[in-house]
Amino acid sequence: MSKLGTLGARLHRGEIGYDFVGKRKIWYGISILITITAILGLTVRGLNMGIEFQGGAVFTTTGSSSVSVSQAETFAEEASGHDAVVQGLGKGGLRIQIAGIDTDKSDTIKQKLAADLKVNAEDINADLVGPSWGDQIANKAWEGLAIFMVLVVIYLAIAFEWRMAIAALVALIHDITITVGIYALVGFEVTPGTVIGLLTILGYSLYDTVVVFDSLKEQTKGITKQTRWTYSDVADRSINSTLVRSINTTVVALLPVAGLLFIGGGVLGAGMLNDISLSLFVGLAAGAYSSIFIATPLVADLKEREPEMKALRKRVLAKRAQAAAKGESLEPQAAEPAYEDDEADDVTPAVVGPRNQPASRTRGRGRPSGKRR
Repeated sequence: MSKLGTLGARLHRGEIGYDFVGKRKIWYGISILITITAILGLTVRGLNMGIEFQGGAVFTTTGSSSVSVSQAETFAEEASGHDAVVQGLGKGGLRIQIAGIDTDKSDTIKQKLAADLKVNAEDINADLVGPSWGDQIANKAWEGLAIFMVLVVIYLAIAFEWRMAIAALVALIHDITITVGIYALVGFEVTPGTVIGLLTILGYSLYDTVVVFDSLKEQTKGITKQTRWTYSDVADRSINSTLVRSINTTVVALLPVAGLLFIGGGVLGAGMLNDISLSLFVGLAAGAYSSIFIATPLVADLKEREPEMKALRKRVLAKRAQAAAKGESLEPQAAEPAYEDDEADDVTPAVVGPRNQPASRTRGRGRPSGKRR
C-alpha cells in the first residue's frame, strides 16, 4: 500500500489525527483575513463585467488582417471611445469586444474599424447586446444563486439539522466571497461562464461538506451516554477520517482546471477559457478549505452551545482532570466511537490528535490469549 493510502487508513481508523476543531480560532482568523482582502479588492477595483452584463457589441473579422492585436485594440478604443478587448482568431481573424457602447453607433464604429484594419466592412460581423438584456442576465444569475442557497439550507436542515445548514451556508458564502474577490483583484472578465463556474464549485463544496457532516452525524448518535469525549472530539475524528478522501478529490478536480487556466488561457492565449477556469480553480480550492476548516468547526461551536453538550463537556473535562490527578490518561486515543453507558471505560475513544502510545485495553486483562482447551 502507498504511503498516502496507509496514512488515509490510519486516519480513518483513528490511530492518528490532527486537532482541527481545537485550533478553529486560527482557521477563523485566516478566513476573516482572506475575506476582508477579497471585499477590499471588490470595493476598490470592482468587477470587470462582460459584455453580456453591460451591453455593447462584438465585431469579428472574417478575413485576414495584418494588424496586430495591440494595434487593433488601440483602433477599437479610438473608434468607440470605450475600452476594448481584442483576441486573435485563426487565419488572421480578430474578435473585438466593446462594452457599454450605444448600439445605434455600431455601424459608425464598424466602418471606422474597417478603414483602420484595412478590411472590407462586409468582412466584419457585428453582434449587438442591449443593456436591458444584460440586466436580465444579471438578475437571473442572482435569482439562481439565491434559489440554490435556499434549497441547500432546506435540504441540510431536513437531512441533518439546522446548525449544519447554517454552517454549510456560511462556508458557501465564504467560498463565493473569496472567488468574486479574486476576480476583482485579477481583473478577469465576468461572463455567464463565470456564473456557471460559481454554481459548479458551490455544488462541489457542498458535496465535500456533506461527506464530513454525514460521518459526524453517525458518530455522534448517543454521544451523551458516555463521559470519555466531547462533541468537538468526535468532530475532529469526522474530519480526519475523510481528510485524505477530500484531498484526493480536490487534487484530481484541480489538475484539469489548472490546465485550462494556466496552459489554455495563459500559454496558448485562449482568453475565453479564463472566465470559467478561474472561478473553478479558486472555488474548488476554497471549497475544500471551507469544508475542513470552517464548516465542521463551526458546527462544533454551535452544537456545544446546547445545554446537553455543555453538560457533557463539563463531565468529560472533570473526568479527565480526575484521571490526571491519579496519573492516568483519559485523552481520546483511537478507534471508532461506540457509546454504551455513562461510565463505559472499556470503550475505545476517538482521536483528537496523534498518539505514539498504543491504546489501553481493559477487556480481557489477565486472560491468556488464544482458545481455551
